[in-house]
Amino acid sequence: MSQTDNLGSFIKDTKPLLAEYMETRLDIFRLQAIRIISKSAGYLVWIIISLFLLFLILIFSGIVLGCWFSMLFHSYVLGFGLTTLIIIVIFALLAVFRKALFIQPLMQGIIRRAMEDFREDVSDHPL
Repeated sequence: MSQTDNLGSFIKDTKPLLAEYMETRLDIFRLQAIRIISKSAGYLVWIIISLFLLFLILIFSGIVLGCWFSMLFHSYVLGFGLTTLIIIVIFALLAVFRKALFIQPLMQGIIRRAMEDFREDVSDHPL
């Protein structure tokens, strides 16, 4: 009978400690999620701004190249048509080589960054 009483008192005594431990672990997971979301949001904003600036550079470069070719060939149609052809060829090459140029480096970067974060978390919070 005394062993059952000891087990019951042990459970009663450790129940608030266990609840506090679970609450702390939940707070840690919540803070880690907030950190990941905030980093992702920062990267997303940076990517959007970079893409917008790249788009502006492409537009103005296309206009300048079209005007230059127009001056060179004395024909707006030929100058801007050649510029359009160059841009289409560049986009086609990017589409053909998208895996080697974009997908693989992006995946490797995500994996590397996730592993760095995981290593930091393990070294900061050993179990």
